[in-house]
Amino acid sequence: MTRPSTGRPGPLVARLLLRLITLCTILLGPVSPAFAADAGFVQRPEVQAFIDEMVTKHDFDKAALTTLFSHVRLRPDIIAAINHPAEAKPWSQYRPIFLTQARIDGGVKFWNQHAATLEKAERTYGVPPRIVVAIIGVETRFGTYKGKYPVIDSLSTLAFDYPKRGAFFRSELEQFLLLAQEEKLDPLTVKGSYAGAMGGPQFISSSYRHYAVDFDGDGKRDLIDDYDDIIGSVANYFSEHGWQAGQPIAAPAKVSGDKYQALDTTDLKPQYDLRHLRDYGVSSATPLPDDALASLIRLDGANGPEYWLGLQNFYVITRYNHSPLYAMAVYQLGKAIAEQRERQSANGKPTLPEHPGE
Repeated sequence: MTRPSTGRPGPLVARLLLRLITLCTILLGPVSPAFAADAGFVQRPEVQAFIDEMVTKHDFDKAALTTLFSHVRLRPDIIAAINHPAEAKPWSQYRPIFLTQARIDGGVKFWNQHAATLEKAERTYGVPPRIVVAIIGVETRFGTYKGKYPVIDSLSTLAFDYPKRGAFFRSELEQFLLLAQEEKLDPLTVKGSYAGAMGGPQFISSSYRHYAVDFDGDGKRDLIDDYDDIIGSVANYFSEHGWQAGQPIAAPAKVSGDKYQALDTTDLKPQYDLRHLRDYGVSSATPLPDDALASLIRLDGANGPEYWLGLQNFYVITRYNHSPLYAMAVYQLGKAIAEQRERQSANGKPTLPEHPGE
């Protein structure tokens, strides 16, 4: 796995960053009033303290950072978005967002276009193509929508105007500035989600620095436009978080009686073996070993509660996004894409690789 250098950037890099920001200002010209930078933001004491910390800790150039933050636009719409995430919806409303025929068709097309790289990623990391494809499908509709917010605006807004998680986003802002130097990204033009996730896999800055790989060996870890690197990096992320190759992900559960209500359905980490679950009136609708560890997951479906068993690989998906709704959408979308691709293979389309045990 290729990892970035974590050494301090030298003064040459700082000067280059300052020149890059200045050049962007010249090339872009005057900023329209609707998107004008927030006057005074860079003078706020907490922003000045952050700049000083970056100078002391990482040898950044203070003038370069001051110029950069003078271009930041604070975004109230980002605060509104993070306070109303899609994951707050019930499963009955969340599932239709991602399980659409258009997204399934797009997944088959993406898989066919990148079959060789997906197979290489599976050989290298043990993660099946359908999961990698589904992640990219859920995150960016296979790269067609990577976000509309300048990452520097998103992270600055959340770092300094969202006290609930300000410490986390200040850390991500630090990681973004380091990432921009390491990967030679223009910090003013990189766009992403309202939370600062970017590129085809929507990695946050710390994940980009720690889990991105140069999967095509061209000397650059490009998660913005290089789908070899994007595919390899998603697979590496799952591998690093404990993906078990060839093992099941989730299974529908049957519940009876009322003892199962004493089980914790909020802890997504597998903690109950199948024998223990049967004592509580919970069984798997599909065969699983008695010693398999699972969590009991309750989803609010259109026809009432749905119960599922989430195994280790399901838990790994929740390390990408900590919502069981997200993990279930990835699981079901990947399954639907794989099934459609398999059906098409009977009509002379590419053959679906087999994944025993899933």
